This record gives sequence, C-alpha cells and structure tokens, in this order.
Amino acid sequence: MRKVTTARSTNSTALLDGTLPRQLHRALTWALDTQLFAHLTPHGNTTWTFPQFILLAIFWVWSECSTLTKAFDHAQGLCKSLLGTVVFKSFTGFASALTTWTHTLIPLLWQCLQQRMAQIAGPHWRIGQWLPLAVDGSRTTTPRTQKNEQSFCPHRYGCGRTAKSRKKWKNKRRRKKALSQPVHPQIWLTLVWHMGLKMPWSWKCGPGNASERQHVKELLETQKYPDKTLFCGDAGFVGYDLWTAMTNRGHHFLIRVGSNIRLLRRLGNVKQRGDLVHFWPNAVMAKKEPPLALRLLKFRMGRCEIFAVTNVLSERNLSVATAKRLYQARWGVEVQFRSLKQTFGRSKLHSRTPERAYSELEWSLLGLWLVQLLTVSEQIRSGIGPERSSVSVALQVFRDAMSRGRPMGLPKQLRGAVKDTYKRQSKKAARYRPKCKDKPSAGKPKIVEATAEQKRKYRLLKG
Repeated sequence: MRKVTTARSTNSTALLDGTLPRQLHRALTWALDTQLFAHLTPHGNTTWTFPQFILLAIFWVWSECSTLTKAFDHAQGLCKSLLGTVVFKSFTGFASALTTWTHTLIPLLWQCLQQRMAQIAGPHWRIGQWLPLAVDGSRTTTPRTQKNEQSFCPHRYGCGRTAKSRKKWKNKRRRKKALSQPVHPQIWLTLVWHMGLKMPWSWKCGPGNASERQHVKELLETQKYPDKTLFCGDAGFVGYDLWTAMTNRGHHFLIRVGSNIRLLRRLGNVKQRGDLVHFWPNAVMAKKEPPLALRLLKFRMGRCEIFAVTNVLSERNLSVATAKRLYQARWGVEVQFRSLKQTFGRSKLHSRTPERAYSELEWSLLGLWLVQLLTVSEQIRSGIGPERSSVSVALQVFRDAMSRGRPMGLPKQLRGAVKDTYKRQSKKAARYRPKCKDKPSAGKPKIVEATAEQKRKYRLLKG
C-alpha cells in the first residue's frame, strides 16, 4: 500500500480560512453542482464520496509533478488538508476508480459546466442569434506499450505497397520491406468548442484512426444542444450523413468545402437565387433519398478564398459578413489544442494502458476547462472579454494556489491573467518554409449544372 505523502502546500498553518487553497476549494464548489451525482451510488464498501473523488481528480491533473504517482501524492495531500480525510490510500485504487466512473461522470460534468457558462457569458454566449460551436480533431500520443499499440495503432499501417507514406521513400529496397514497428499509438480527440467563450463544450475520444465525422454524429445523438446552435467546421466535416443528422435535429452548420464536394445548380424547375445549391451524391440518389438544399458562401480571409456551405437559407438570418466572422472565430479551436498539448503538457500522456490513457486525457480536458471557466468568470465581471484571457498565466495561478499559496487573493490573480498588449515589431512567420506543404489547400468545390436525369429523379421524389 502506498504511503500517503503530503505536498509542501499542505502545511496546516497555510490552510486557514481565506488562503488560496481554501479559495480554490470554494471556487470548485461553485463550478461543480454536487446534486448532479445524488443518484449515483458507489460500491458498497467505498468510503469516498463523488465530490471528494472529483476534487482529487481535478487536483491530480492540475499538479505540476512530472509523474502520475507524484501528482497523486500532491493532490492527495492537499485534499487531506482541505477535507480532513484521505480519499484514496493508493494510486492504484484511484486509477481503478477513474477507469470505472469516468464515462459516467464526464457527461454530467459537461452539463454542469455548460450551465455555468450560460450564467457568466453575457453577450459572449451568442454571435448574432447563433450559439456558435466549432468542431475539430487532433491526436495526442501515448506510451508505446503493447496494450496501447493494440488499441490505438491502425492495423497494418504503411504495410501496403501503395501506401502514400512509402511512395515517397527514395530507397526502393526499403519501400518493399515491412515496417519494423507500428506507428506510434495515438488517441484521436474530436472537440466541440464554444467560439464565444473560447473554451470546450464536449468531446469524443477514439483510436488514432478514428473518424471525426462519426464522433460528431455520436455527440449529436447523445447530447442536447440549445436552440439555434450553429456548428462550424473545416473541410473535414463534410458528408450527407453528417449534414442530414444536424438538419434533422434542428441544428445549423457552416462548413468549409473544397474540391472533394460536388454541388448542383438549378436542380428544380423554379428559378433560384445564385447562391442556392443542392448536395446530392450519386450513392444517395441511388437510394432515392432527397438532396440537401444549401447556401454556398464565398469570402476572403487574407490571401485565401473560402468556400462554405450552410443550411441557413435566409441571408437575413446568416449574412456573408456574419459567416466570415464565425469562420474566423473557429480558428480558436486550434489554439485550444495548443493550450492542451503545449501549455498543459498533454502532447504525450503517461498512462500505459488504454483505459487509463482515456481517463487521463478526459480529466485533463475537464481540468483545463475549469481553469478557463473560473478565470473568464472573474474577468467578465471586470469587463475583460474572453479573447484577452491567457490560459498559461491562469494555469500558473491555479498551480501556485495548490503549491505555494501566495498572499494575493485568487480573484485578483485571475483578473490579471490576460495576454500581453504589446504590438509585435517583427513578422511572426518562420524563416524556413518547406517547398511542399504538408496539407494541400481545400481548393474550390465542383459546381455543376444538374442533368436532365437528375432533374427527373428529383421531380419523382417530390411527387
């Protein structure tokens, strides 16, 4: 059994009422509604409660310690001083409880934090009349253990002779040989991100070759979204099934499209506006399913020309200027991934089994979300917008509150967690740029006139 050690922050003289750890505890108590867990019952011989367990998990992912066990000791010592009891006697028991309860608790915590976001957001809750949610995906790496490779690595990755990664190899003998080891095990994370408050909304995890579109469809089926929710995504979130799922549930979308999409003009006999198009793939047409009526928008961002489609057919409800503003705000989800991986240090996880790796990633996302929520709530009261909030400074404030307990109050420190206001004197672009881009541009969508056969099938469907 692991001996419970207390971190340097757990000195009893530093934990009086009003000190930073106490303020931190009160802030978490406000953010997490314990009534959501009243219907849950742990194992019969369990001595901990769900609020204690969640508090320990949050402190665990916030800790600056370099290993999982040291972070557990740090968090356990802080919880013992704040709560007066030892929540778990060993890291093994804590990790086992995480594996058991993560999938049950995380959706409830989403619901709780979303309610808190609505309370503090004010004018940042919507852009125009829309609740703006960006969707995007990214990968994070796990240790190369046998179990992680079996769960996260694509089977026979790069073994085919026509694999794109092997075609570029100049050595023909090396091209013919099988790879000596599989690709590094990675978890695919699909994130739904609130574009107004600039913080997470929900997410879905899977192996490294998971489909981000399928993840979004599953989130649509399992989660409820407010009225007039608008999903904004890049050219990877295209497809009849995904767009139909959003439309059937009463949601709207603004998705960038490229050369992988074919759009039809003048499918009906009635004269239509120039920006109205239909999306009707051949496979969907063969199944006698109806086409999707969309609006094709075009606007310029820098030197790039953006083509996007939306199921908001009225220009009064979604103008081109608003669409451009929404798509520009979508870029913040990339910054969120950078905050998770670089600032929060989750570019590579530490867990050596798939179940624990999923738990580590999900609780890390929740811990980062709490940092952003508590920081933005203080800043909005002071008239500071979410776009000025600094995740790196705010995270250091919380870690200082756990470890050092500076005399300045927590609200005052969080109000000061903002980005620098200096003006850059030089260009941010890198000196070196490769000749070939890693990712090709999306290009222009294929826009064609509907054929007579397509018009005939469309009339048959409409009856």
